[in-house]
Amino acid sequence: MASGKAPQKDAYALILQAIDRGLYRPGDRLVESELAERFGVSRTPIREALQRLETQGLLARDGRSLIVASLDHGQMAQLYVVRAELEGLAARLAAQHASPEEIRVMQEMVAADQALVSDPDALALANRRFHRQIHLASHNTYLVQQLDLVHRSMALMATTSLAAEGRGPVALEEHSEIVAAIAARDGDRAAQALKDHLSTAFEVRLKEEAASI
Repeated sequence: MASGKAPQKDAYALILQAIDRGLYRPGDRLVESELAERFGVSRTPIREALQRLETQGLLARDGRSLIVASLDHGQMAQLYVVRAELEGLAARLAAQHASPEEIRVMQEMVAADQALVSDPDALALANRRFHRQIHLASHNTYLVQQLDLVHRSMALMATTSLAAEGRGPVALEEHSEIVAAIAARDGDRAAQALKDHLSTAFEVRLKEEAASI
């Protein structure tokens, strides 16, 4: 017999999703009571979630407060190195193992995302969905888990490279090339196309960072 109780909300997942979607950005202060009210969760699971996120390096201490952590230039460079290698492997494996349906979904994503080029925030969300589709198409559970950790840290970047002038259309062309290589079952080409895509994104970030100084 069903108890009729509503399922318990996962405070950790809710806060993580909010950071990932940019509701909380690097430097923003997270307050237990405000989070509990926003998500409709009691303060105990919120407190436990904040402790977990701090342990994982996604939150940092600012005096007695917890804030969303940020990445310095060196950390960002290290993260991109790891991401490029892991995602390159995912693309290579996707070329070997992706089903026709998974390839069709990726092709449709690239086509649909053309409508978002003038909205960097929406395109950034679509970009994350596209990359995750490649991860899943690798059909390697352990690789997907590692990439989830990497992308969790990517949320700590204050801006998206897709906000740079002209980057959106170019990024989508690069996505199209990645999917074409996967569809052709060319693992070497798919891996290189994805690595080149991320290398270009990092270079764009560096230019934007230099311009803001």
